[in-house]
Amino acid sequence: MYPEFWWKIEDRVEPTIYLTFDDGPIPDVTEFVLEQLDKFAAQATFFCIGDNVQKHRDILYKVLEAGHMVGNHTFNHLNGWKTDDAIYLENIQKCQAQLGVETSLFRPPYGRIRKSQVAEVLENYSILMWDVLTGDFDRKLPADVCLRKTIQYTEPGSIVVFHDSLKAWPTMRYVLPRMLAYFSDRGYSFRSVPQPTYAGY
Repeated sequence: MYPEFWWKIEDRVEPTIYLTFDDGPIPDVTEFVLEQLDKFAAQATFFCIGDNVQKHRDILYKVLEAGHMVGNHTFNHLNGWKTDDAIYLENIQKCQAQLGVETSLFRPPYGRIRKSQVAEVLENYSILMWDVLTGDFDRKLPADVCLRKTIQYTEPGSIVVFHDSLKAWPTMRYVLPRMLAYFSDRGYSFRSVPQPTYAGY
């Protein structure tokens, strides 16, 4: 489904993983992520909620100053399947206004977006999905199991989803540093998703 979406990126000679973080920025949580990424010289892409940017703009600046990419994740974390198209598109624009920097990357919350919304969004953004969902937000999933499965399914070119949210915080803070160490030891690099030269790339 949706071959025009980005599910994986296989464009580098060296083994590369594309870490992404959804739902921030959040004080302490996002800052922890930045600290861990810095330890491994890792770059990542942060799909931000506009409302959180409005509340914690100083944290967004830290993300940008560290050289990471940002993407649009709507202003209110809207489920596209349950939202009128006009409201959904307006919410994306509202998030973009809060980000204050140009981005061509959009990720639909929950991965749910209607075909009618896709057509409109692709006029201005590339839609970035994933091939590895860590499940760090699932409180019923033990952290060690989350780590094992994340390592098991991650491969060169994988787009991996973590969450810099309060809900994911207990599991993410266990999994992320161990995942970074595991793949760094095996010669992997961590890159932010490249900004396409035009929407719909």
